[in-house]
Amino acid sequence: MARIVMKFGGTSVATVERIRNVGAHVKREVDAGNEVAVVVSAMAGATNQLVAWTREASAIHDAREYDAIVASGEQVTSGLLAIVLQDMGVPARSFQGWQIPLRTDGTHGSARIESIDGSALISRMTDGQVPVIAGFQGIAPDNRIATLGRGGSDTSAVAVAAAVGADRCDIYTDVDGVYTTDPRIVPKAQRMERIAFEEMLEMASLGAKVLQVRSVEMAMVHKVRVFVRSSFDAPDAPQVGPNGLPPGTLICDEDEIVEQQVVTGIAYSKDEAQITLRRVEDKPGVAAGVFGPLAEAAINVDMIVQNISEDGRTTDITFTLPTGDQERTLQILESKKAEIGFSELNTNADVCKVSVIGIGMRSHAGVAAQAFEALAKRGVNIRAITTSEIKISVLIDAAYAELAVRTLHSVYGLDKA
Repeated sequence: MARIVMKFGGTSVATVERIRNVGAHVKREVDAGNEVAVVVSAMAGATNQLVAWTREASAIHDAREYDAIVASGEQVTSGLLAIVLQDMGVPARSFQGWQIPLRTDGTHGSARIESIDGSALISRMTDGQVPVIAGFQGIAPDNRIATLGRGGSDTSAVAVAAAVGADRCDIYTDVDGVYTTDPRIVPKAQRMERIAFEEMLEMASLGAKVLQVRSVEMAMVHKVRVFVRSSFDAPDAPQVGPNGLPPGTLICDEDEIVEQQVVTGIAYSKDEAQITLRRVEDKPGVAAGVFGPLAEAAINVDMIVQNISEDGRTTDITFTLPTGDQERTLQILESKKAEIGFSELNTNADVCKVSVIGIGMRSHAGVAAQAFEALAKRGVNIRAITTSEIKISVLIDAAYAELAVRTLHSVYGLDKA
């Protein structure tokens, strides 16, 4: 017998018929003797509709009321699934985030989980009941509903799994696992059996849309084994493959991966903007003057490149950030122009970040050189480079994004089954 948390995304619960299919997956685990808790997202499209209504009511609105509105989508799904499970003969009860309680900080709209009490859920599971939990939400210090940001149900599921001491957390989605890169760009992309927490964290933060970044962070901290699985597999399909694991991809500790490839996957993000400050006076405190105000505005900066002029008096500072933060960033920098002392501000949103990821890179030399050589042969110019122990990211023109992904996927041998 195992204790399992099952999470189902929006496409998996898009209709009542799809919710019945989810119920069959849950019943299979219950019939196998497992203790089960379920976390659900809103039905596909529901959150977008709720957000649209909120913006129609007022372009500028209270974040607390926004949370009260958008959290209702998950509440509907949890109630419907509880009813479906009861109809199947499975004891089930819906729970909202505040009923657990799952406590967050006070940042309405993108709250972070601060604590979760799993005792009530454990008691229900031990008694044979299935708690069906509305994901994406908790209760803030002001005693009001707070939501965790888009994709937050993944984080809810991992938090619940950690709180109840689950043996694993199964994330059911519309894909059957984590691939070496986007199969829509590279048809030969391979589904991975296992991927380390650190690699998945890089993949998620660098463009892979399979899991919310914070959910991977939490899984890594609490050592929660996560399976990415497809809800479109038949509920009565075999649940253990030749590798002894359920179908899908296991996200786990590095120690569980016996044979580590040098490169695990290629991620990309077209949601990037490049900003350059030209002829900034080269003196102590300039970088703090640029990036301090951006940090205060909660704008995440990624690649940073600084070039000093020949005379050593001025410097050019180039950095990247999400395109959604581009306008706010330009406004902040223009307001600080006198303090920073730049002469020109340039921006370019027609760029793409492509990243090579793999824990095996720690112990192998020449991985970066291999990427640069391969891209050069295909005529791809690199605008900026950042590296860490397990990743290399390059900024290139958006027009070359797919070519770069295909080239790097092939050069590291990821096309081979």
